[in-house]
Amino acid sequence: MPKAYISAVAHYVPEKVLTNFDLEKMVDTSDEWIRSRTGIRERRILEPGKATSDMAAEAVKKLCENRGIDPLEIEGIVVATVTPDMFFPSTGNLVQEKVGAKNAWSFDVAAACSGFIYALSVGAQYIMAGTHKKIVVVGGDKMSAITNYRDRNTCVLFGDAAAAVLLEPTEDEDKGIIDFMLFSDGSGADYLKMKAGGSLFPASLETVVNDWHYIYQDGKTVFKFAVTKMAEVSVHILEKNGFTGKDLTLFIPHQANLRIIDAAVKRLGIDYDKVMINIDKYGNTTAATIPLALSEAYLQGKLDVGDLVVFATFGGGFTWASTLLRWGIPKPEKPISE
Repeated sequence: MPKAYISAVAHYVPEKVLTNFDLEKMVDTSDEWIRSRTGIRERRILEPGKATSDMAAEAVKKLCENRGIDPLEIEGIVVATVTPDMFFPSTGNLVQEKVGAKNAWSFDVAAACSGFIYALSVGAQYIMAGTHKKIVVVGGDKMSAITNYRDRNTCVLFGDAAAAVLLEPTEDEDKGIIDFMLFSDGSGADYLKMKAGGSLFPASLETVVNDWHYIYQDGKTVFKFAVTKMAEVSVHILEKNGFTGKDLTLFIPHQANLRIIDAAVKRLGIDYDKVMINIDKYGNTTAATIPLALSEAYLQGKLDVGDLVVFATFGGGFTWASTLLRWGIPKPEKPISE
């Protein structure tokens, strides 16, 4: 049975930058308060009239260019997002059309900030089954579309971005996905959610007036859960496969809060030079954080063929997940600086 490996990676971030100093003019907050509690300096905001599919399509186009393939070679597209352009058709359908992947089926996966790892696990099954040879997995969210910029507790956290990976088969022992671990606990639904817009509370005057179409987060509960579960799943997937933190080349955690990342790093017992962090530049881009960090890590020359990598995440639902893999792309000839 073939293994799935990541044969290409790419990302897209909007040009507009929203800094902490910009937010100081919008809500009662400060640059120092935001940085000390989250590690975020700035985030990217997509322009009005553009949507998640636009960012995702740009990432996929760049992905094809990086791999040197025609979009017609793509057989399937799985998009992880909680900010679809619309409920239906899926964002995956829209991306398929925008990139010209006429031979690909497509659909979305919704698992909040864990969405990319969930989608990656789905895409990998098609490769491992031997039925497909090129599957694109995208993580993308326009979080600015559901962020209340009057809420000082949440508006400082989120940004917009998309990133994509190409999965292909390999028999090479030095590269490929080794394992996934996926978990969920629906009892956490009330602590991190967007209350309205679905079948329970369709859009109405009441839902709009009450701000139910924005992100709601019980920060303390989510923080406690995230610190525990992201650290646990990171250690667990290594132990299950006979590794420790010392064997890791790179740890790529979900970029939600620097203090949560700190806790996971301490639990793994690794040095910070083995941790990819870009939350300071982009904030929490939900399903995009891990592939965005992965793309930047590759471009910066932090990865080479055979390197052991762990992804770990948590999200609303609650959901949490991890992936263990050996990297399969040689270092770029000219790595870029951070």
